[in-house]
Amino acid sequence: MKLYLRILKMVKPYWKTLTGGILASLLFVMFNSASVWLTASFVNVLFPKTENVEQQTKSPKVVVKPTIPVKLSANDKLKSVTNKLILRDEPIKTLRMLCLVIFVTFVLKNIFFYVKNVCIGWVQLKVVRDLRNMLYEHLHRLSLSYFQRKRAGEISSIILNDVSTVRHSFSVSFDKLLVEPINILTFMALLFIISWKLSLFAVIILPLTFITISKVGQSVRRKSIRTSKQIAGIMAILDETLHGIRVIKAFSMENFEKIRFFRETEKYFQMLFKRRKLKVISTPINEFFSVIIGVSLLWFGGSHVLAGNGIEAEDFVRFIIMLFALMTPIKSLNNVNTDIQEAVASTVRIFSIMDEKPDVVEKPNAQILDGFHSEIRYDHIRFIYPQTSHEVLSDVNMTIKKGEIIAIVGHSGAGKSTLADLLPRFYDPVGGSVRIDGVDIRDVTFGSLRGLMGIVTQQTILFNDSIFNNIAYGLGDMDPKKVIAAADAANALEFINLFPDKFETMIGDKGMRLSGGERQRLAIARALLKNPPILILDEATSSLDSESEQKVQAAIERLMKDRTVLVIAHRLSTIQNANKIIVLEKGKIHETGTHDELVKKEDSLYRYFYETQFMNHQTNHLHD
Repeated sequence: MKLYLRILKMVKPYWKTLTGGILASLLFVMFNSASVWLTASFVNVLFPKTENVEQQTKSPKVVVKPTIPVKLSANDKLKSVTNKLILRDEPIKTLRMLCLVIFVTFVLKNIFFYVKNVCIGWVQLKVVRDLRNMLYEHLHRLSLSYFQRKRAGEISSIILNDVSTVRHSFSVSFDKLLVEPINILTFMALLFIISWKLSLFAVIILPLTFITISKVGQSVRRKSIRTSKQIAGIMAILDETLHGIRVIKAFSMENFEKIRFFRETEKYFQMLFKRRKLKVISTPINEFFSVIIGVSLLWFGGSHVLAGNGIEAEDFVRFIIMLFALMTPIKSLNNVNTDIQEAVASTVRIFSIMDEKPDVVEKPNAQILDGFHSEIRYDHIRFIYPQTSHEVLSDVNMTIKKGEIIAIVGHSGAGKSTLADLLPRFYDPVGGSVRIDGVDIRDVTFGSLRGLMGIVTQQTILFNDSIFNNIAYGLGDMDPKKVIAAADAANALEFINLFPDKFETMIGDKGMRLSGGERQRLAIARALLKNPPILILDEATSSLDSESEQKVQAAIERLMKDRTVLVIAHRLSTIQNANKIIVLEKGKIHETGTHDELVKKEDSLYRYFYETQFMNHQTNHLHD
């Protein structure tokens, strides 16, 4: 019920259009019922009773008879209204009038049917659009830790497949849920008006149909949840394959990946097939109960009509037509139920994302940081990644003065990148604080904090857009001259000008049309254009070849000029020129000093890195 209420809240902004759709639905139901009622009047027109023939063929005479009050039933009153509307002095005129009334009734019915579908369809599509937008917007609020816990394929599956399932189910079901119950109630009311005895006979059997439909729907919902999870697994494998295709080919693992993918698609097929069997069986069950009701009533009511001690032939024909007309909305609701259960399963997964709370949030009264003037201080920092117990950083204290270059080195997993990620508040420490000019960064807005920083990482993030837009990303309308100057300073002009479209060149998904060094130079150009006072460099050249590294390094040295820089395990020359080198070991600061100070210490961990890793790196460059 809470799930339905949440969806209804999304409908609320469009209540005016929905109200118009509801009114059109009521008028549609009214004319639909009238069309069925009038259709049965053909029996009375083609096979008129004696009094009706006399009324149509004889001239009206004034006959004075004693007035005897007769209490008319609801059925008689409806028939009286119908007769007044269509009966004329000649049978052919009555038939003509009946045809005209039926034609007008069907025209009005279809006009309101169109209005109903347009109004309700507009609301449906608006709600689904809002749902997709809300989901995407909420994803941007979530912290990085959420995306580390969740597979990208699963998130993509929810946004694409589950939202599509909800859209399809809403499109098919929303108007039926609105119209068909009214149709059923209207037809049921007319059936009881015609004959309450026959209606009670039918009502006894109908609950069996609804119970069966409900059981089938519950099973469909369970299977829909499982199939949604399975397709998420398939999308995750596909995503891994597309991003790891080089490794797959390098290790000749194509057959292994195909077998893994085929195994998952086979599971998905089996789940879909089981769900399909459940969905299609509901129609035969519904037909079976419908036939039982119809045949039983034909026998029971027909025998009484033939015996002359039951309802009239016209009423019986009208009852049978109404009864079978009633079966259509019941069948429709049966199909709606299975669609709804699929939608509910998908909606549960959608709201599972919507209910996720970000680990890092901006305070309602957060202040705006007006710039960087003095220092950055890490004060007794402790950090543990969400849903883990291992302490990544333990009692880390360090100060970065404005204009300083601070290098962080250490073994893999020592906490270097985590230390850098705390500065733009990608994560919050579990203990201690990070302060800029004495202000705790948890007390300032995300925009003003991150606006002070430029970040260049090993994994360059580019978008399937033009080179120009990738460099100017996040900076709005930018002067082309400034973009060209930034590209020139980043040593990127030399390859940009080789493209026929130059800065308008589309670089492909994640910049796949560019080499690793070219992608890094675009990222550096982006950082240069932003011109941030604080720069974070996270292993920006570790995966590049020697030639690319030299070009990128030259661009980085330009980028670092007159900035405060936090650099992680960078090129040797950068480490040597740093004002301070901090060596992390198992989440703690092991030692601190300049390059010369640390190299001279005999038991220095930095000296070990220098003699093994950095010296070899320098030797390779000399050989090159």
